Amino acid sequence: MTEQGVTSDAFRAVAARLAAGVVVVSAVRHGVAHAATVSSVASVSLDPALLLFCVHVDARLRDVLDDVDTWAVSVLADDQADVADWLASPGRPAVGQLDRVSHRPGPVSGAAWIDGAAAWFDCRTEAVHAAGDHDVVIGRVLAAGEGSAVAGALVHLRGRVRTVR
Repeated sequence: MTEQGVTSDAFRAVAARLAAGVVVVSAVRHGVAHAATVSSVASVSLDPALLLFCVHVDARLRDVLDDVDTWAVSVLADDQADVADWLASPGRPAVGQLDRVSHRPGPVSGAAWIDGAAAWFDCRTEAVHAAGDHDVVIGRVLAAGEGSAVAGALVHLRGRVRTVR
């Protein structure tokens, strides 16, 4: 530990034991679909319905969110680890990154709702808060949908994506 707290390596090792749901956040800017795998997401409020996610300040998706105020969240099902891996891959193309992922436009945002996901949300940005090397994006839920009643989920735990049923 340091006077300012734990080191980043120590924090990363301990925080890796905190299971986190795996989602894809997507948005459309200038007709181009953008998406990224995110594991820092939470419901914030029921009234009004609010959802949050965290995004690295240097991420392409973060830049997109400066230009658009609506976005979508697809809660990945237990058979979608390949989608999570692809949309978390560094160096994937900025254009056409969703070409290999089956999806449809969200009803309000027009951003990708990943087919086969366990659930979906369309949101409008309510607030963005700086938090170290990430920004916390809070969105008002404008539309939501549930996938298959038997769909499991993906969680990120100890540096790996795992299935939950």
